[in-house]
Amino acid sequence: MPRPVETVEGAKLGQIDLQKLTESGAPVLLKNAASDWPIVAASRSGNQQVADYLGRFYNGAPVVLYRAPATSGGVFFYNDSLTGFNFRTAQVDLRELLVELLAANDADETDALYVGSTDLEYFFPKLSIDNPVGLHKANERHRDAMGSIWIGNRTTAKAHFDMSNNIACCVVGRRRFTLFPPDQIANLYPGPLEPTPGGQVVSMVDFKKPDYQRHPRFADAMGAAMVAEMEPGDVLVYPAMWWHHVEALDRFNILINYWWNAVPAHLDTPMNSLLHGILSLRDRPEQEKSAWRALFDFYLFGDPDLPRQHLPEHALGDLATMSDPLAARRLRAKLINRLNR
Repeated sequence: MPRPVETVEGAKLGQIDLQKLTESGAPVLLKNAASDWPIVAASRSGNQQVADYLGRFYNGAPVVLYRAPATSGGVFFYNDSLTGFNFRTAQVDLRELLVELLAANDADETDALYVGSTDLEYFFPKLSIDNPVGLHKANERHRDAMGSIWIGNRTTAKAHFDMSNNIACCVVGRRRFTLFPPDQIANLYPGPLEPTPGGQVVSMVDFKKPDYQRHPRFADAMGAAMVAEMEPGDVLVYPAMWWHHVEALDRFNILINYWWNAVPAHLDTPMNSLLHGILSLRDRPEQEKSAWRALFDFYLFGDPDLPRQHLPEHALGDLATMSDPLAARRLRAKLINRLNR
């Protein structure tokens, strides 16, 4: 059974070094850290008050709604044949969606409704100013944290990973995060690289009714899992690449999250390296792959100074620290030229 995520009591956002928190390498639940946010205060007054509060900031632009039938159990996933999905999408006015959500609040059977990963700054200007997280980029070369809002009824986001550190702020309704370290990837049985239900690779395991004959290693994943039970005002902080299965437990739920990486903005996404690795390495003979693994350990995953410490600075070339956008552009251009041959 999953063990509880480490919990910290009494801390407030703005008083915590969130970047340092992720360096521990494990999730941390900050109880009531956002309890003084106005949107959390509105949730204590009722769902209509939350809808009214959001309406003050909403710019009126259509948002993307995921809608799945009640038979989906609120899980946004593939269809049975793996040829498409069990939901449809539409662009809607958020105010109309909120009316539908509140009207169905007491219904026993209703469509699963989900507005996910919606840009906070664009759709809700100044909402983050009214509800500050207190996270800033490390320096001028780093990207600002990207804020998103997630709104819906009882829904489940299948286990997946993100390439950024995450601050997940539960503001309306209860949520349950089940988290897995990155080394559990094989035990979670990832699905296709694309298409995916929400942009990221998801686990193919049915968490409610696991088929241990089909997915026997999932038992090992659950042995390594951690769980965070969240109420409005709670904040969960976890490092990049951790898998997380997210359940919204009430009939009206809102989460605000921030993604960030403490790396220069000009660095490329490692997913491109993975795709190129599939193209260039995966199907080579085992002895070749073993040799390339040693090369990757030496140049990429080991001490970054080891490959260059015996060379003069003028001879480093691509081995030099990728310290500025110009160096990144040069290397990117070289890769594009080679890929286009």
